[in-house]
Amino acid sequence: MTRRELLAASSPAPLLGAAAPAPKKIAALSTTYHVRSHSDNFITRFLEGYWINAKYHAPPCQVVSLYMDQVHPADIGQRLSMAYGFPVVKSIAEALTLGTGRLAVDGVLLIAEHGSYPHNEKNQQLYPRYEFFEQVVEVFRKSGRGCPVFVDKHLSYDWKKARRMYDWSRELKFPLMAGSSVSVTFRRPELDPPLGVPLAGALAVGGGWVADGGIFHNLEALQAFVERRRGGETGVRAVQHLRGDAVWKAAADGLWSKDLLHAALRRGIKVEPGRPENVKDPVLCLLEYRDGFRAGALMLGGLVSEHLVAIQVKGKPAPDAALCYAPIENSNNFSPLVHAIARMFETGELLYPVERTLLTTGALSFLMESAHQGHKRLETPELAVAYRAPRVSYFARGLGS
Repeated sequence: MTRRELLAASSPAPLLGAAAPAPKKIAALSTTYHVRSHSDNFITRFLEGYWINAKYHAPPCQVVSLYMDQVHPADIGQRLSMAYGFPVVKSIAEALTLGTGRLAVDGVLLIAEHGSYPHNEKNQQLYPRYEFFEQVVEVFRKSGRGCPVFVDKHLSYDWKKARRMYDWSRELKFPLMAGSSVSVTFRRPELDPPLGVPLAGALAVGGGWVADGGIFHNLEALQAFVERRRGGETGVRAVQHLRGDAVWKAAADGLWSKDLLHAALRRGIKVEPGRPENVKDPVLCLLEYRDGFRAGALMLGGLVSEHLVAIQVKGKPAPDAALCYAPIENSNNFSPLVHAIARMFETGELLYPVERTLLTTGALSFLMESAHQGHKRLETPELAVAYRAPRVSYFARGLGS
């Protein structure tokens, strides 16, 4: 008996005459699937269920197909397919159509993280998120309808591809969700600035993973706070990537605040002893927004190994800050994100706007271009992405586990 069957057998029967709704059918698309991979963090939770604090959530949907682009030497996808009774298929189209020739699922999990994929000269790993998505859209077009899609992390390393993905979702009218677990994980403390807060500045502080995949987590955590500022989100006017001594010169020039840095560090639980200025290879990403607001993401490898955000509210004497908690022992920062994805699959409702990830994707792409061009400041008229944040932020309450 599988875990799903055991849970079903132990669940109370529905009221007489009331039929329990059939679970939504989900196609899972993976670059590669091994223990502690992102495929494991997402797809396996849809198979086994997940915990948020002390509450267990049963599998919210039914995985009915799995496509894997690469088979890892320690693959678990094949074994899970046998345990839970879904096929591993040879194409994305087959995963979505189940051999019928038309869309036959209610949602798509697109997890293109991990696997053997090259990096380009900008230190971007060329994961095929866009290429997977394009094949999904082709099935939607042929079927005359779509279904909700979740894309893990940023939409693409390339801004034009990312924008095209977003535009397809609007053209074909299917719900699209994407993003990082860090922006919706447990916050210590549960800092949620009110919508319309008058912000004077903000800074995310993270660790030493400074390829695009690492920077993205810090940028999206930052965006989850700054999108709440007075006037709503208007987009990003310019970006600049800095490294080494230029990071500290930018602070001296007033481009970012050390008060925000120290407020963030005080919320850390694993910050190493030492002065930030002694970090061997600091990296700073500066964002200038179209409404004049400025923020940044600072990576301090060797000193910090977690995700911290500090904000300065106008009129307050000191910054506020929070740790976006990601438990290393069980990666349970992914459970709140899975919870939000399931909500989209079941109802079509998004608990946070996909425009957050679209804007962060674009900022990241241009920041990597800034680094490639010798850390130049780049104007980004393309990033006029305006949206309103939700009235109450979606993130997991409680200490986390």
